[in-house]
Amino acid sequence: MDCDSFCDFTSRYACSALPEVKALERDVLGCDYGGTSWTTNDHVQHIISSLALDSSSRLLEVGSGSGWPGLYLSTETGCNVTLVDMPLLALEHAQERAAIDDIVERVSVVNGSGAALPFADASFDRLSHSDVLCCLPEKLEMLKECRRVATDDARMHFIVIEPATGLSSAEHERVLEAGPPFVDVPEGYKDLLRESGWNLEEHIDVTDQYGDTLGKEIAGLKKHAAALEEAYGADELCAMSDRRENAMNHAHANMLQRFIYVVTA
Repeated sequence: MDCDSFCDFTSRYACSALPEVKALERDVLGCDYGGTSWTTNDHVQHIISSLALDSSSRLLEVGSGSGWPGLYLSTETGCNVTLVDMPLLALEHAQERAAIDDIVERVSVVNGSGAALPFADASFDRLSHSDVLCCLPEKLEMLKECRRVATDDARMHFIVIEPATGLSSAEHERVLEAGPPFVDVPEGYKDLLRESGWNLEEHIDVTDQYGDTLGKEIAGLKKHAAALEEAYGADELCAMSDRRENAMNHAHANMLQRFIYVVTA
């Protein structure tokens, strides 16, 4: 089973529940929700502060996966959170974790696409998503859908991986190989945000942290190698490490970048 293809999320979530994979996640991200983004605990604290989350907030987590960081945000702030994603297995894991964390009454889990959100207009005053747009070809459609379901005073926080600007054609091609399959964004996110009705408030470069997180995962893959070989197989574990090293090298070269965007409606 290929548990690490960047957007093969169903098989990745099947692996994410294994104890050895959760141990790796705790080493790298500081959580064990079975997450598939590069969002660390430090980034989650920034989400809480930049969105001013509290018990009155109605948060939509797009591409929520198995609940990181959406469930944790509800646990920390008391906000009501709606998780929306496509892989049913991930949503099942999220429901199980909500029960374990005793926050079921504040959590809704919905099967749906970020490019066609199954919610009424102006349903949420807070929105977030982590490393979703770089795994989705319909970037403008998703941003427009987020604006449609947002109230007029809404705030949205998202993190995304993207190629650096000013690369040569050869460098750009290498970055596309190193990043997620839909990492390319020729229009640029700032233009996409304007077109979809969002105002940019903060734009923060977290590429260094992204590179460091990749480095931690590579070290973790070695640390847990014996157990992970049973989960992934020796060939896939080696390929996973190679992919992480390729991405890390491009991040450290500041060619494959990761940014936080905080926007208002």
